[in-house]
Amino acid sequence: MILYACSSNRGKLNEFALAGRESTIPELDIQPLTGLAEIAPPEENGSTFEENAIAKACYYSGFTQEPVFADDSGLVVPALDGAPGLYSSRYAGPHATAAENNALLLKNLTDIDHRAASFVCVVALARAGVLLTTARGTVDGRILHSMAGTGGFGYDPLFFYPPFNASFGDLGERTKFSISHRGNALRELFRWLQHAGSARLQNAASSLH
Repeated sequence: MILYACSSNRGKLNEFALAGRESTIPELDIQPLTGLAEIAPPEENGSTFEENAIAKACYYSGFTQEPVFADDSGLVVPALDGAPGLYSSRYAGPHATAAENNALLLKNLTDIDHRAASFVCVVALARAGVLLTTARGTVDGRILHSMAGTGGFGYDPLFFYPPFNASFGDLGERTKFSISHRGNALRELFRWLQHAGSARLQNAASSLH
């Protein structure tokens, strides 16, 4: 089974590939959507992670006959009224780097003791413009006062996971994926594919003929 991933984020693509290798679905092959760089991206103007993920998956599914999935994810910090939230990748501006986003997060948390945070990921699966399902994953932790670790990407070096006494930046790829928001969402998606998804995929495919 081929699933096309609709993302140009190298860190996410690495995790998607890892998910495919670790899945128990026979011959699951997760690949970046062909020609994605040449496709104008849709607007991400939803008010929830679900809305954005669904919009992206349905849009990109119009460029291939195979099923595609898209994710929308971010860091939610209650002390900042949920920010960065939907704007996690552009928290410090439309073209912000991870370092700039992290710096702004630390600045906005100056003198704030309650630093609880959650990573959230929603994955939407679509085929031929039809939404098939969504899956949601979360992981809870807290924001450190300075960067820790050189692994991961985005806010990972600032996100401390108490059960492992380490930041996501300190964890290896497989260890992080075993408990991460994106790993949890993809595992939920794979469970759906194994138990309920085959018929839905076939029905969506029949609309192409």
